[in-house]
Amino acid sequence: MKDVRIGLLGLGTVGGGVVKILESRRAMLEERAGARLVLATVADTDLTRPREGLDLKTLPLTADAAGVLADPSIQIVIELVGGLEPARTFILKALQAGKHVVTANKALLAHHGAELYDEARRRGVTLAFEAAVAGGIPLILAVKEGLVANRIQAVFGIVNGTSNYILSKMTDEGLDFSLVLKDAQAQGYAEADPTLDIEGMDSAHKLQILVSLAFRTFVGLKDIHTEGITRVTQQDIGYARELGYRIKLLAIAKASGGEGQGAGRAAVEVRVHPTMIPASSPLAAVSGVFNAIFITGDAVGDLMFYGRGAGQLPTASAVWADTLDIARRIAHDIPALALELPSAGPTALPRKPMDEIRCCYYLRVMAQDRPGVLSKVAGILGDNNISIANVIQKGRGKREAVPVVMLSHEARELDMRNALAAIDKLPDVAAATTMFRVEGGPA
Repeated sequence: MKDVRIGLLGLGTVGGGVVKILESRRAMLEERAGARLVLATVADTDLTRPREGLDLKTLPLTADAAGVLADPSIQIVIELVGGLEPARTFILKALQAGKHVVTANKALLAHHGAELYDEARRRGVTLAFEAAVAGGIPLILAVKEGLVANRIQAVFGIVNGTSNYILSKMTDEGLDFSLVLKDAQAQGYAEADPTLDIEGMDSAHKLQILVSLAFRTFVGLKDIHTEGITRVTQQDIGYARELGYRIKLLAIAKASGGEGQGAGRAAVEVRVHPTMIPASSPLAAVSGVFNAIFITGDAVGDLMFYGRGAGQLPTASAVWADTLDIARRIAHDIPALALELPSAGPTALPRKPMDEIRCCYYLRVMAQDRPGVLSKVAGILGDNNISIANVIQKGRGKREAVPVVMLSHEARELDMRNALAAIDKLPDVAAATTMFRVEGGPA
């Protein structure tokens, strides 16, 4: 058996999991790789902090990441440093040195993926990233290989466990956002600074990677419409339940148009935002820190991937999936294939502007309870080609505004934005109207 020498950059939560899996399942991994797996070096800036379940004295620790990258005997570099820099520089240097790279760094790939993929192609090496999206769920492999005979029509779902945990607790226990966020931080499900998760950016990073694979189209992060969950209130969760819906933070990519006469050129819409989905939908039942992603292919139909989207061992499992695949190739002299890296294909789709997307909408208008107010709101919607499917109005307040809740039929985003601007200017409307998009058809 050949030796395959591995350098690990980063001994944090996931890095620790990578070492634990190797130590506990070495014989199985080596049998499946057809090679001896040698963890040659582990680089980290902190060599003394205890890591639960690991004996640091037995590890080949170093603070010199540059030395790992310069070591000609190391064939695979596992980058688990996180962030944009120095991770980008580390990966570029590893690729330039002819080393294969495995990473879980979704933010880096979302910002600099095209540059890194091109460098890997030039050097004839592999850049693998199964762990970057949906933790332990083998989603990247499925899109890259399992669905190659399909034209992907849609990819959408829950890809951020922190936000899903918060929304699940708010829905199931009737708690306010701020209280659940503190609980999520205490449980270790949310970072001390949870901005990337609760503002939707983490989901946008993952969606950008999925779009590059599923649609062979590179979309800049600035072009992904992104909203977080901070404006979701108990009031809206309650109205959603009454209407037969649940609110989830969804990452959504859909190919639309290009079919039949007059349909126009096909385009892909890419967006992240809180979304109302029917309570009967499988996605509505996904709770806690779990992830679930639906993929629709023209040949295979609908598929759903479900599992732990984060955590030490699930993510480390995905890291080893990539590492073992590369080790197997090294052991059997199988070269890296440039075709396996994401690229913009000849059929790359343009991005559909957010103003042009079509869906149903939930509106909560805070209005004075006076005759004619509802008819004015309905009139504005009608003037903007928006029809109402359902209305809820409760309570009467002579001095305080009361909520008027409406569910629309499918409408164009630009028309809805124009309507909201006009509604919020009405003298009897006390605050900016709350709006959530609705997916999945009637509840």
